[in-house]
Amino acid sequence: MNNLKLQYSNLKKKYLSFLKKQEVMGEPFYDKMGQFQNFYLPICKLIHKKFIQRKNKNESLIVGLSGGQGSGKTTIAQILKIILKDYYKIGCNSFSIDDYYKTLKERKKMVKNNSRLFLTRGVPGTHDTKMLYRDIKKLKKNNFRTIMIPCFDKAIDDRLPKRYWKKFKRNQNIIIFEGWCVGAKAQKSNDLKRPVNELEKKYDQDLSWRKKVNNELKKNYSKIFKMIDTMIYLKVPNFSYVHKWRLLQEKKLAIKSKGKKIMNKQQIKTFIMHYERVTKTMLKDLLFSDVKISLDKKHRLKSIKFN
Repeated sequence: MNNLKLQYSNLKKKYLSFLKKQEVMGEPFYDKMGQFQNFYLPICKLIHKKFIQRKNKNESLIVGLSGGQGSGKTTIAQILKIILKDYYKIGCNSFSIDDYYKTLKERKKMVKNNSRLFLTRGVPGTHDTKMLYRDIKKLKKNNFRTIMIPCFDKAIDDRLPKRYWKKFKRNQNIIIFEGWCVGAKAQKSNDLKRPVNELEKKYDQDLSWRKKVNNELKKNYSKIFKMIDTMIYLKVPNFSYVHKWRLLQEKKLAIKSKGKKIMNKQQIKTFIMHYERVTKTMLKDLLFSDVKISLDKKHRLKSIKFN
């Protein structure tokens, strides 16, 4: 067996081993090798090509990975990392926008200053955008020794102390930046007027929450998303599947968090109402990402389109 074949064989083993570990906590993966060949390898080939074509050869390539809650972003980010590191021999790391949620104390302050709806993490405005912008800028320029990426524990709904933060070392050639609202765009003011669900109708009658979220997207988030070099979007069949798949995500969280408090079905239904407006807007706005992957109703990667 020559070097390239051996390399490919080892890569397949690592990929299948990773999926096996993931299946312990959730639903089985279908057509593993088909998805490997038809989705993950072509995406990594594109990322590698973009990396080679960078104008500034010293800078890292920032890859945005976005999709509705429970669409599989974190799992896909890990698979892309395996391929880029093992097959293409490129330094690669990943982190989530979720890592940058504001602390519970900070969100409680937002409740006093704006709306009770900001107590729930997730929507634009509930992330520490100053820290996020600073860190992505450093990661992109690749001119640091180490960066400490914050760690947010969803089971306790708060940021963990610094001793639990993740350490990123220099020379990460590719950074995968994933999150449900990564790449989201602001709506037109007129589009904010009509509530999309009962949550907005009941608790945001004066539009203060919607306006604040939209303004955050327009200002603080847009300058962060402008630093993304390549965008990958996972398109869910429709918004109803966000609830179904988020429920599965919560079950995985229960296994990981060992008895800590997690949300029940009704709590998740209310929780994702906070995300509904931005998610539905993204279903239209992000169709022209560099890579669009459509998911079917059984949570499988159905089709891929390169723009």
